[in-house]
Amino acid sequence: MHPRYILGMDNRLLSPDFIFESSWEVCNKVGGIYTVLSTRAKTLQDNFRDKVVFIGPDVWKTTECPYFKEDVSLFASWKWTAKEQGINVRVGRWTIPGEPIAVLVDFQPYFEKKNEIYGWLWEKYAVDSLHAYGDYDEASMFSYAAGLVVESFFNEKFASLDVQPKVIYQANEWMCGLGALYINNKLPQIGTIFTTHATSIGRSIAGNMKPLYNYLFAYNGDQMAFELNMQSKHSIEKQTAWNVDCFTTVSDITANECKELIDKPVDVVLPNGFDNSFVPKAQTFTRKRKQARSKLLSVANALLGENLADDTLIVSTSGRYEFRNKGIDVFIEAMNRLRFDQNLKKTVLAFIEVPGWVGEPRQDLKERLAAGLPYDTPLETPQITHWLHNMGEDKVLGMMKSYDMYNRHEDKVKVIFLPCYLDGNDGILNLSYYDVVLGNDLCIYPSYYEPWGYTPLEAVAFKVPCITTDLAGFGLWANKVFGHYGELTDGVKVIQRTDYNYSEVADAIKDTVAEFSKMTQHQVDACRKAADKLSKKALWSEFIQYYYEAYDIALQKAMERCAK
Repeated sequence: MHPRYILGMDNRLLSPDFIFESSWEVCNKVGGIYTVLSTRAKTLQDNFRDKVVFIGPDVWKTTECPYFKEDVSLFASWKWTAKEQGINVRVGRWTIPGEPIAVLVDFQPYFEKKNEIYGWLWEKYAVDSLHAYGDYDEASMFSYAAGLVVESFFNEKFASLDVQPKVIYQANEWMCGLGALYINNKLPQIGTIFTTHATSIGRSIAGNMKPLYNYLFAYNGDQMAFELNMQSKHSIEKQTAWNVDCFTTVSDITANECKELIDKPVDVVLPNGFDNSFVPKAQTFTRKRKQARSKLLSVANALLGENLADDTLIVSTSGRYEFRNKGIDVFIEAMNRLRFDQNLKKTVLAFIEVPGWVGEPRQDLKERLAAGLPYDTPLETPQITHWLHNMGEDKVLGMMKSYDMYNRHEDKVKVIFLPCYLDGNDGILNLSYYDVVLGNDLCIYPSYYEPWGYTPLEAVAFKVPCITTDLAGFGLWANKVFGHYGELTDGVKVIQRTDYNYSEVADAIKDTVAEFSKMTQHQVDACRKAADKLSKKALWSEFIQYYYEAYDIALQKAMERCAK
């Protein structure tokens, strides 16, 4: 990651006059990309006030979007033009720090033109949509609609100007590739950027229990896409990478993956930063941390029929329910081994905060929490806070059952599955994810496949030391900052992980938690201070420079193209 020069420090760097950015996760909180965009938005707003427009899918037909506030005065004349062109949009503000302008577009009308659109895509860019299934069609129709939005807006606002403004279109993930190619074809004046946050085929290889890293040099992306029935997603991703003006990804580890599986080196690595305006200050932080710990302990006590002390060591893992990729399996393995470790000096309360196929919050648990009484008997199935639709097939519960992990009174380690999005309205905990994170003593993210890794970055931003691996982009970055493999005293313990050292990773986690349990309060405070210090190096104010380099590359190519 070596930017040639930073905006404002060298007049050779082209700065955009207007930026469009599309993602399925604009005003739609479904994954980690939401965090990337929503935390970066304030920095962009500070530098390009209301010259940044985020485009997302209008999936909010029957419910009100909690992340979007419509403003009928914004772009009022263009909205009429768009409507006449058959483009249905809502324009407003994304209700996040910076409150950037957001356009939500209805993509449903384009399904009836799907075959025509895919035919054009094949003819112009040889994208294979023939093997599409799952979310491919939905994502593609949104992406196409986003392209139409930009085309309509550009032609209305900029096309007639004597001096063409410098405009950027950034597409996130394969889901937005079609729109990037559409703009590449229809509006050559616009500089296009494609950011893959994880290659579709790399994620599939890892998710299908195939060794990714030892054999990465030998894998052929096209061949693996055929073998794993991923032809269409891989095809749109690969062709977008090859045809945009600037191809980017989020970490060095994924950049290598792109080079091997997409056969295209990235132009710039765009590491994911954080906006610490989310982090409460001083007395508010202390109060919220105490509240979170109290709530976590009360839920555990009601579920388990325990009276866990205030000095209980609270640890957690979280992320998407990718059992192997996110290291959920090795987390459970480590907690099971920790139960029998004589070096553990405190009771451990471990939460698995991973959204599953959740049914409803447990009524028996709600009743106990409402009563607020101490209980000395556990509830039935004292490993889970919400009932699932697939209790018998759930991987977390299945692995805990196979290890006889039933949170008995004599167990030194209690593991509880919180299988829902922590949005403050889950019915049991009723705290947002960030309010829960700061209640932890230690967070553990033993990822096998993790292009960046927001969860460890979020943890250290809330002054919580964490464990991660060197197969996570964040872990590799942390090692670079430290100049060595991170230790708890650095704020982040980075464990070496390979295709085959699952057992060693589990032992390393077990030993690290046991070591942490023996630390004095002074030592723990030093770890927390080191975590906070590291997080400051990953603020968007530090990382935004790489985006400016990407903007420059894309604009330079657009200018060269239009000059021909």
